[in-house]
Amino acid sequence: MKLKNIFPFFVAMLALMTSCNDEETMTLLPEIQVSSSFVTLPQDGGSTSITVTAKDSWTAEKVTTEKDAVEWLTISSTTGAAGETEISFSAPSAIDGRTAEVLLNCGGKTQRINIMQGLAQISEATVEEAKAAPDGKTLRITGVCTNITNTLYGNWYLTDDTGELYIYGTLDKKGGTKNFESLGLEVGDEVTIEGPKGSYKGDPQMVNVMVIQINKSLVKVDSVQNAVLTDQGGEFVAYLTCKGQGVSVEIPEDAKSWLSISSIQSAGTNTVVKFKAEANNDEDRETTLTFRTTDGSKNYSTQTTISQAGAIVDATIAEFLAAPVGDRQYRLSGVISDISDATSGKLNLRDFSGETYVYKVQDFATKGLKEGDIITIVGKRAAYQGSPQVSGAVLESSISVTTATIAEVLTKPDDASTYFMVTGVITNIDNPTYGNLYFRDGDSEILLYGCYPGYGATGDDRKYLLADKGIKVGDTLTVIATKGSYKGTPQLAHGLYFSHVSAE
Repeated sequence: MKLKNIFPFFVAMLALMTSCNDEETMTLLPEIQVSSSFVTLPQDGGSTSITVTAKDSWTAEKVTTEKDAVEWLTISSTTGAAGETEISFSAPSAIDGRTAEVLLNCGGKTQRINIMQGLAQISEATVEEAKAAPDGKTLRITGVCTNITNTLYGNWYLTDDTGELYIYGTLDKKGGTKNFESLGLEVGDEVTIEGPKGSYKGDPQMVNVMVIQINKSLVKVDSVQNAVLTDQGGEFVAYLTCKGQGVSVEIPEDAKSWLSISSIQSAGTNTVVKFKAEANNDEDRETTLTFRTTDGSKNYSTQTTISQAGAIVDATIAEFLAAPVGDRQYRLSGVISDISDATSGKLNLRDFSGETYVYKVQDFATKGLKEGDIITIVGKRAAYQGSPQVSGAVLESSISVTTATIAEVLTKPDDASTYFMVTGVITNIDNPTYGNLYFRDGDSEILLYGCYPGYGATGDDRKYLLADKGIKVGDTLTVIATKGSYKGTPQLAHGLYFSHVSAE
């Protein structure tokens, strides 16, 4: 047996034995018991039997995952009656060692059986070789940590000369989970790992790996200034610690048109690199910068990411809907026509040109907004299952709209900045082109001077709403408008159509 197989073998045996002892101590179930909760199978193939003692009928099931259906393990019987039953576990020969878990269920209780066949053979591999390896194969890989996405479970990316591989879960020195930070692994460090190859939705990854060795990088990004730039551009500064022979900087080709190095200053182990970013008239963009050094025999690197907001495009909802999905930011204004989730701010926004779904507005629950309010948001053109929507929306401004009867509006002072939502029955239409009409609520009647298709309409876009909607005398109309007057006669001015109900 190779020496590098001995340590993983004893770790696995100790873990399983500890699990078995803990199980017998903590979960000695009166409903169902087994002669052994740890079963070993020969690597060349074979079977092993245990005795199940149950007080009622029981079932057995293999624990499967998306990555492992455990088709190699055969159970002689997956059901049984009260009393003693002998069941056997068998498997064909295996090139590499493998493990599985079987659950025995009886009377609402579960007894776990750990299955182990052979020993895990550790193969040294490059990232490219690891991606091509079968799921479940145990590999040893050496590369550089280029990005850490989760510091609790230890999810990160390992890169070597052949490619990049995602690490999903990293165990600590004692084999424990949720203790990644105890390893002290940082971006730029060279690291050797061991663990099983897996995959998620077809994408290869390593799962719950052990860190065998960390070779600390000689260059590290200590901090950054202006890591998120505005669309106007400006200066981005990276502060480094470098213990190697100088620092070189790599800007990706697709970022060289807008990002350049303005200076590099070094004093001892401290290096300051300044970059200049041009103004951004397009969509949001980001890039990853790589800093390299050497000790004369080995190269070291570390990375940091810079992002820059794109210019915000003022758009109608129709223009927004016609735009492609992407990272460009759009400014939209309109009336909240419907709220489907008041906590997260899922709503429909309507202007004179159309309507769109907004998937969440940042901090919506604290804004006190309601249907009928006029808002301005900034967000990206997105889609879900082919349906357009606004994503990442941020509220820029809002105008509260007060629901009022016509009688209540008649008592209000003229104010072009205060909006009311008013409902009434149309009694007369003076100008069908612009929607000048009278409508009544109870004993109160008022002139609506202009009924337009929605917020933001100007010029010819204000015309022909009544004909387009089929609105006529006798229909019930709800509008949003301000209180005004003409030659002392009160009126509602510049109404925005909200809804109507036909008299028919």
